[in-house]
Amino acid sequence: MYVERYGQGPQRVLGLHGWSGDHRTFAPLLRCLPPEVSLFAPDLPGCGRSPAPKEWRLAAVADEIAELMEELAGPALTLLGNCSGGLLGLSAIKRLQQSGRPPDWARIVLIDPLAYWPWYFSVFASETIGRYAYACSFQNPIGRWLVNASLSRQRKRDTDLTEGFDSIPARVTLAYLRILREIPGPEAFSGIQAPITIVHGAKTFASVRKSAAVYQRLWPQAEIEELTGAGHLPLTETPEAVVQVLLRRQECRSV
Repeated sequence: MYVERYGQGPQRVLGLHGWSGDHRTFAPLLRCLPPEVSLFAPDLPGCGRSPAPKEWRLAAVADEIAELMEELAGPALTLLGNCSGGLLGLSAIKRLQQSGRPPDWARIVLIDPLAYWPWYFSVFASETIGRYAYACSFQNPIGRWLVNASLSRQRKRDTDLTEGFDSIPARVTLAYLRILREIPGPEAFSGIQAPITIVHGAKTFASVRKSAAVYQRLWPQAEIEELTGAGHLPLTETPEAVVQVLLRRQECRSV
């Protein structure tokens, strides 16, 4: 996988983007990162500059992420997973646990993770109408405008929930939806013992709020942080607040 490194500090953060992103998903955090931090942001397999996985299956993608985790492993490594990127990161951790090579995490921070499969994802993942529904919603400017308009309460006025979809091939995003459908449910991650923080915006989707409660029951050690002023895109809407949570309330540096 192609990996972009932001910063040269000893405190390592592995950032995994969601199903419509790439390493640039984490660029808004740059001005807030203190000098002791290095943020490693890969393009997930098949996204951005990374070649496609050997197979479009959960195991193949999780294995590639697991290899990167082992390369970066150290006592100060933190996982920062955005949306579905967090679920893929958890899947990679499970693969390492099953192989007897569990990583030693400083923390796991999950931004807006889902614990169940929303009905509209089933539409897009459908073998019969999925590509058509996806094209109508995300591959034309009118469809993207309608999606943004209908979800205006879940975002800041100056943000775009569909920004990444016009630059990523539909076959890639739809392949990732089908990969995510392979995850049996949140109980698959019950054995993860690392310190976990779940972050979501105050204006995010109801499904994300419900999912946070599910994960908190699954992981007794989990904390939930709600970010005032953010919707479903905390990385772009409130990057300073994300970094403060990530680094346990360290102040954001001015540009």
